Amino acid sequence: MEIFSRGTKISHPQYGDGTIVAVEDFTYLINFQSRGRVEVSKKFEGLKKQAATLPALGEIEWNDLEIALINVLNNYSDISHTVPLGDKWVGGKIILEPGSPDLKGKEIPIETFFHKIVLVRDRLRVLEQNINSNDKLSAEEKINIQQYITRCYGSLTTFNELFKRPEDKFVGEKKNE
Repeated sequence: MEIFSRGTKISHPQYGDGTIVAVEDFTYLINFQSRGRVEVSKKFEGLKKQAATLPALGEIEWNDLEIALINVLNNYSDISHTVPLGDKWVGGKIILEPGSPDLKGKEIPIETFFHKIVLVRDRLRVLEQNINSNDKLSAEEKINIQQYITRCYGSLTTFNELFKRPEDKFVGEKKNE
């Protein structure tokens, strides 16, 4: 099973030609010329990679430009969307108390702790993108590393309680996948 990266031009037996605009844990978000954006399982074997061709001057589509710009921003800037902390945690703190009363504890603003968790998640996503776009790794190696990253996400699901929006939460390996 071939793993595709964002920006890959593909053909789908039902929807026709399209471009992968996002790669998630188990799915691709594909922008099809005739259908718009559709989510397709990575396990679907009907996707075929199109031969790479350079467009003639003036034939670059807006979608291609959008993907190129997203890639540049993701790879070369610290710009990321804001991930809000759950309302009940705003202004809170984490208290670390050592087991020995002779040692001093520590208080950490929950916003600081949450920011670090979001940074870990964002760095895992960049690692995923780099693995998926790596030409030197075999498909099997990519899958093995991808599964390891998925298990890392699963280890971090404990912190999902802190997120305000469900779509920002960590997702580990799903039982039915």
